[in-house]
Amino acid sequence: MTDHPILLRQMFDAAIAAAQPASCLPPHLPPPPRGRTIVIGAGKASAAMARALEDHWPGPLEGLVITRYGHEVPCSRLEIVQAAHPVPDAAGARAAERMQALVSGLTADDLVIALISGGGSSLLVAPGPGLTLADKQAVNTALLGSGATISEMNCVRRHLSALKGGRLAAACHPARLVTLLISDVPGDAPQDIASGPTVADPSTCADALAILERHHIRVPEAVRALLESGRGETVKPGDPRLSGSRTRMITTPQIALEAAAHVARAAGVTPHILGDSLEGEARDVGQVLAGITRQVVLRGQPFVPPCVLLSGGETTVTVRGQGRGGRNVECLLSLALGLDGLPRVHALAGDTDGVDGVEEIAGALIGPDTLARAWRLGLHPRRHLDDNDGHGFFQALGDSVVTGPTLTNVNDFRAILIEAATPPAT
Repeated sequence: MTDHPILLRQMFDAAIAAAQPASCLPPHLPPPPRGRTIVIGAGKASAAMARALEDHWPGPLEGLVITRYGHEVPCSRLEIVQAAHPVPDAAGARAAERMQALVSGLTADDLVIALISGGGSSLLVAPGPGLTLADKQAVNTALLGSGATISEMNCVRRHLSALKGGRLAAACHPARLVTLLISDVPGDAPQDIASGPTVADPSTCADALAILERHHIRVPEAVRALLESGRGETVKPGDPRLSGSRTRMITTPQIALEAAAHVARAAGVTPHILGDSLEGEARDVGQVLAGITRQVVLRGQPFVPPCVLLSGGETTVTVRGQGRGGRNVECLLSLALGLDGLPRVHALAGDTDGVDGVEEIAGALIGPDTLARAWRLGLHPRRHLDDNDGHGFFQALGDSVVTGPTLTNVNDFRAILIEAATPPAT
């Protein structure tokens, strides 16, 4: 078998490559319109999507997309604006205001192409009625540390925005609208990708309020007032302003996992995709994966080694410590603790956008010797987990995975590689 860290990294790289806009976007482009073509977009992959569109569009183009700082891709006809993620900033707010103006006054002969990917929830920031940017920043910060799922967080965000929850699509009416989506959410629900600026939303202000209550999230009074009044209601299915809107999913977490599975097969390792939408507390998911892995190693059930267990989705972290962490390294450290040095097991967990949490680190690797090496260095794995300090732990071991900005985003990637048992000596 190929060197374990190398094979794990090859699978991770293949997952990222399968989600690159340059290859997956062109087949989904619509025909040019009689009128203008306006391009708008938001997300960590939006700049790369804009470049892919430019490279394959036969006619005039104009427009604006917003991406995360450091994820810019040079474009000649489309403007790329960089803004903050995961907590929004003034640059994003200014760009969102310009985007709204860009799509106003269009005609039925015009075409709007929306390039939407994960990260757009904070990048496309337009406070709802009576709210300020500071209000949105406070809510985003509270949501990120609450343990709420991505679906729950985006439900709240949709109802506090002037553009999300279908409002940007409504602003494009009567132009024809085609939304090209890169999914980074469990289940690939369009309304959850960047909080659904160009798609209808069936959820309500009451749903958003219930989420805040369930997770004991304190928000500014103006936020609560907006939700309680119903003034934050989103654009609902059947709204006539969305009649000319079409949505196309151009790549997903499942496609990325299948690309990784192909690499494993080529290396003589049987892949098993456990799911593309695993959710829950990152440390809990790590413990569950450890239990499944133990059964494979010790019992040959439900899979026989050599094999690799692949999974995606988006876990959550309830922040209680002061460390430097992200959901992937939190899950991986929990997995390492659950395995407790179990032989023949190596694993990688990383975010396909190259950023786990707020660190410019995609994730990390573990092997059977991870805990032993940590103890020799004077590290205490359990203390690091309790302090939400996965990055601090893996950096000290030299086991971080750094990719730089990948210019795409199909969320979490996990691969647990299990070697075959060594035959007994004769």
